[in-house]
Amino acid sequence: MKLDRLLTELETFGAENDSANTERPKRMLNITRDTGQLLDVLVKANAARRVLEIGTSNGYSTLWLARAAKSLGGKVVTIELSDYKIALAKANFDRSGLSDAIEQLQADAGKVLADTPDAAFDFIFLDSERSEYVGWWPDIKRVLRPGGLLVVDNATLHQSEMAPFVGLVDGDAAFSSSRVPVGNGEYLAVKAR
Repeated sequence: MKLDRLLTELETFGAENDSANTERPKRMLNITRDTGQLLDVLVKANAARRVLEIGTSNGYSTLWLARAAKSLGGKVVTIELSDYKIALAKANFDRSGLSDAIEQLQADAGKVLADTPDAAFDFIFLDSERSEYVGWWPDIKRVLRPGGLLVVDNATLHQSEMAPFVGLVDGDAAFSSSRVPVGNGEYLAVKAR
């Protein structure tokens, strides 16, 4: 299958690129394959047709999300600020056969969230600048529909950086949460119906 070959190619590219580059803006910092598989299952289990991803990078995680969303008749809106990564992701989306299930935005995620209507998304995947998450929380909470799922990457790998955000979500009575030891650790929070 064309998409499976592309995913494998992107895994190799990401690993080689990240071992050769120390500058964070040039690193792909992709999710692991088992995290991609988990995202696929979670999107489908949640019947998530309206998916938001913050932090596109080269589009590896977007492809996992888009394949699942497209199988449900949905799509992914993915946000990235870097010119370099936007171009890489677009090329990968064009090759994937999933372009029609992906809306790529080059924008500041905080502004996009602030301008998004209430309950606009069924599923949100965060894999971006962890220092921004606390500030984004009021809008993340608002734009996620009741019963919607929030998944945040790097919950184990960057546990100390994630702690303020995790504490905020864990302390919110409208959310039930769990940490899943897959990949770099995934933090899941479902919004009450």
